[in-house]
Amino acid sequence: MSQSIFSAFPTVKYEGEESQSELAYRYYDADKVVLGKPLSEHLRFAVAYWHSLAMNGSDPFGGPTLQRPWMLDGDAMRAARSKADAAFDLFRILDLPFFTFHDRDVAPEGDSLKDSLKNLQMMGDYLAEKMSTHKTKLLWGTANLFSHPRFMAGAATNPDPEVFAWSATTAKHCMDLTKRLGGANYVLWGGREGYETLLNTNMAQELDQLGRFLTLVVDYKHKIGFEGQILIEPKPKEPTAHQYDFDVATVFGLLKRFDLQDKVKVNIEANHALLAGHSFEHEIATAAALGLLGSLDMNRGDPLLGWDTDQFPNDFRAITMAMYHVIQAGGLGKGGLNFDAKVRRQSFEPEDMIHAHVGAVDLCARAFLVAAKIVEDGRYAQMLKERYSGWQTAQAQSMFKGELTLDEIASATEASEINPKPRSGKQEQLENFLGRMIL
Repeated sequence: MSQSIFSAFPTVKYEGEESQSELAYRYYDADKVVLGKPLSEHLRFAVAYWHSLAMNGSDPFGGPTLQRPWMLDGDAMRAARSKADAAFDLFRILDLPFFTFHDRDVAPEGDSLKDSLKNLQMMGDYLAEKMSTHKTKLLWGTANLFSHPRFMAGAATNPDPEVFAWSATTAKHCMDLTKRLGGANYVLWGGREGYETLLNTNMAQELDQLGRFLTLVVDYKHKIGFEGQILIEPKPKEPTAHQYDFDVATVFGLLKRFDLQDKVKVNIEANHALLAGHSFEHEIATAAALGLLGSLDMNRGDPLLGWDTDQFPNDFRAITMAMYHVIQAGGLGKGGLNFDAKVRRQSFEPEDMIHAHVGAVDLCARAFLVAAKIVEDGRYAQMLKERYSGWQTAQAQSMFKGELTLDEIASATEASEINPKPRSGKQEQLENFLGRMIL
């Protein structure tokens, strides 16, 4: 077997905060026990196959800049195997527990659906062989139902029922492969499940189609005994003008409509939160409050650019608060932290890919350690608890639990002649407290 572009690099090790090595973990000590579990179990890091192995550095204004050997090979299946060899070399170097993939990342499109599924089956065999000699496991699989021109008007929401059937068939086989490889989750990312203009859109029809598609996937999960989670990844726009999985709250409404709220969770991406006009922290807190928190895509957007830049995370405060809400929600369970991020067009050397992941891993690990410190300290939680302490009185609990009618609340309030006074939200005090904990 030929050497991959990553073969010469040693495995990244934890060397502690004093390390001077650029390719060492300073904060990610996988075995360090925090809040009763090793960091590796809390964070469950994953390398994204598509951004790390399939992206070529192109953007809407420029062509490819990452000339990987498998991208230049005219034999599509041989190139896919070469890419897989490089992938598992990269997984070995980073020493992270999981990876993630779309079907088109690992297997080329064929001349027909039958050929595409055959390619996926063959590459599934190859991935299973690679996994048998490596310790990296599968966090989740998914289907690419957005790149090919057949999906230009969506997959599940396409006005053409043949596209719906093609997409459903593809999702079935991708879930089969995910189960076969021991995946902990299966992700549904709409990509183009939305509209570019309402002039040619029957929204009621498309929403019903989307609900039918989701129900089919959930039913099939139970039929084959797949024990992983089904996840939806919210995104508000781009490439469409509007997508039906706009944000976590919108997804919750969609799931409630089709009675799937207890069967599907969300995979939240930081950059998508920004595009929806939210913070990553907001989307995680919303998912936790609604019982939907499943997994996270770790990246960032550039607020100066209006599109999905998928950069590696570097905002320490933002990730610290994201980790705090993950801890408060009880953790990610079968989910994890997937680096759905790509190096910049100018970062075309293989070593750049390693630097990007090492820095992101350390940032997330350090943020988690600080978040755990905030939890263990307890003062922040106590301040929050005190703000809502009035709700613990018998009268307030009666209102909260629905034991009083509106008339009864009004009568009691009028009789008491209460006159509520404003109370400080103590925002600046809290910001200072969290700033000191982070520093």
